[in-house]
Amino acid sequence: MGVLDSLFGGSTGGIKVGDQAPDFTLPDRAGKMVRLSDFRGRKAVVLYFYPKDDTPGCTKESCAFRDSYEAFQEAGAEVIGVSSDSTESHGRFAEKYRLPFTLLSDRGGQVRHSYAVPATLGLLPGRVTYVIDREGTVRHVFNSQFQPAQHIAEALEALRRLERPAASH
Repeated sequence: MGVLDSLFGGSTGGIKVGDQAPDFTLPDRAGKMVRLSDFRGRKAVVLYFYPKDDTPGCTKESCAFRDSYEAFQEAGAEVIGVSSDSTESHGRFAEKYRLPFTLLSDRGGQVRHSYAVPATLGLLPGRVTYVIDREGTVRHVFNSQFQPAQHIAEALEALRRLERPAASH
């Protein structure tokens, strides 16, 4: 990775493939508390951190997750988006774009910090997607501030790789 790659979000010094995903509890857009470990043993989770509700890149990314949501469900995964926006902001964003998945409010950025999601150019909150298997282990990490739609393709491919070994038994 070159200096430019790390400046523009091409590397991550945080949670890596094979790590246990840090557990957290955050409020969804209705204020209901959602805990990552509640999915353990039940579903894979596609956890994506994004900078801000209703901005061009984040809207494109979230709408792409929306448009592929059925494919994620068929792959046995739940999609969860996390930003530091308020629950009210998430509610407006989800309603405006008919987002069917969970958006969580990380107001103080503690969860973003626990995953060590890097900032782009040291300023913008990073855009990183984690694919977490049913046991809570990170199986794929994709970090790109400037390719929001690529997060969806990367996550679906990682889920397909998770499902292949189970299908052969």
